[in-house]
Formats: sequence, C-alpha cells, structure tokens
Amino acid sequence: MPNPDRPWSAPVRLDDVPEHGLVVSLTADPAVREAIARRGGLTGLPRLEARFEVTRRGPGLHVGGSVSATAGQICVVTLEPMESAIEEEVDLLFTPDAPEEEPGPPRDPEAEDPPERLVDGTVDLGAIATEFVLLGIDPYPRKPGATFDTVETGPRDPGPFAALAALKERGGAGGGSDGGG
Repeated sequence: MPNPDRPWSAPVRLDDVPEHGLVVSLTADPAVREAIARRGGLTGLPRLEARFEVTRRGPGLHVGGSVSATAGQICVVTLEPMESAIEEEVDLLFTPDAPEEEPGPPRDPEAEDPPERLVDGTVDLGAIATEFVLLGIDPYPRKPGATFDTVETGPRDPGPFAALAALKERGGAGGGSDGGG
C-alpha cells in the first residue's frame, strides 16, 4: 500500500542522469491512482501518466514534460458523475543550493519560478506528477452543456417596503402639501 503522504514515488538521482539527459515515462498503477484520487477528493482516477525529460543543469537537474490524467468527479450543476481531462505541463529546475521556502509576502505570480531544492541529489518524478495532477483538478467541474437555471417557486415576496412603494406611486406619501396653507 502506498504511503498516503507520498502515494507515488519514482526517484531519479543526479548521478543516474547521463550528460545527454534521460526520458522517463510513468504510468500509475491502480493502488497509486486510488490513493491520489482519495487525496484529491475525486470519485476515481482511471488514468494517470507522465512523461519527463530530465537533464543536467549545472549542479542541478531540469525536469520538463507533462502529466496527463482522467479524473472522475461530480458535476457541480447536475450532481451526476463525470470525467474530466487533466493536462499539465511541467518545467522545474532543481538545485542543491536553492533556498528553503520561507513564509512571507506572496510572490508575484508573473515572476519566474525560483528553483526547487534538490535534496540528496534526487528528484522524485512520482511526487512531481502527483503534485501537478492535484493542481490540475477543476474545483468546479461541469458536464459539457450543463447550465444552472433558476427555478421559480411561486409569486415573489414583495419585501418589507412594498407598501411604501405603493403609497409613493399613488402620491400619498412623501411629505407633499395638503393644500391647507
């Protein structure tokens, strides 16, 4: 049974990456997909694949590629089961001297991503794929063509000021003169 904190692990060591790079294709097995589906609040994860190109970049590693999955979810409009596609591009740099992420003001979303920390000379491609598939989940999935239509349940409540509005329309309210001089 996979570790719930890290349901998919596929480590690659810097020393195992040749100078010309390494292409790694991964396909998650059913137990891994089930664990990731639970973690992501999905009804299922019938498909999860990743393809990475790992290359040396100075003292670190560059990981590029894509993560592709089919996610089982519940439509927020119809409340019916549905499947949605997840396609996420990966472009990460790992360096041994990357600073630890510290709490502080939010980073500018337009700024280039800082390098990730290369820990013990290893990147975990399974963990990267898990992170990207979880980030790619649509939080409000909607079946194609599903629309939310309001339903009229009867006459509308005129509200607490309806009587005043009616008086104003007749001219009976509003501090007008009564002609008495």
